[in-house]
Amino acid sequence: MNRLDKLFQQKQKNILNIYCTAGYPRLDSTLYIMKALEESGADIIELGMPYSDPLADGKTIQNSSSIALKNGMTIKKLFEQLNVFRSEISIPVVLMGYMNPILQYGFENFCADAANIGIDGLILPDLPDHEFEKEYRNILEKHHLSFIFLVTPETSEERVRKLDSLSSGFLYAVSSSSTTGNEKDFGAVVTYLQKLQNYKLKNPVLVGFGIKNKQTFSDACCYANGAIIGSAFIKAIGKTESETDAVKLFVESIIN
Repeated sequence: MNRLDKLFQQKQKNILNIYCTAGYPRLDSTLYIMKALEESGADIIELGMPYSDPLADGKTIQNSSSIALKNGMTIKKLFEQLNVFRSEISIPVVLMGYMNPILQYGFENFCADAANIGIDGLILPDLPDHEFEKEYRNILEKHHLSFIFLVTPETSEERVRKLDSLSSGFLYAVSSSSTTGNEKDFGAVVTYLQKLQNYKLKNPVLVGFGIKNKQTFSDACCYANGAIIGSAFIKAIGKTESETDAVKLFVESIIN
């Protein structure tokens, strides 16, 4: 049983998953921010691997990716930074990114190296499910990495069930069909989340896109196992000289 499965076995509600971009705001910020997230009470860390063309991300995360790339962040550099991170961090860590740089690194090499340092799973929004089934699932399973698919309000019930069957760890419920960071009328997504609840899916469901404060986090948790906060967190840590203080203040504002 990996860390994600253990977490959801121990805690079924109010799971807080925080997204941060590796190498932002400084090249060596990543580990400090991750440690502060765990110490402040985050349940999962979703670590974004910066990419020049992040299709699912809004302006805030795109900007953080651009800065991280200018800082010199690469997959190789990230793995070097995280080489012994498990001696200090015990909560699940999921890598989020895009296929192009991973294919350049070598998909199996990437999975092997990620697993060796203690990564728990992957989110790759541009990996189609048919390619996942045909070419990549066996590699992920070989290295005991969970794989998380995304669903949206427009995803049919049949497809939701298929992506749920292929996912492990959790299912990522995008609150609306847009990029991260956009303003949402959260009341408009309640019906969608209730629908997912009624499907009685095999995986826990975490809601992302538009979760930015205590109220939206609480609203999401009424209809799912938890929520993912990205853009609001990136803004918070980009405004301060003390990243660890900013992390603490932000997480406490959500869960206290």
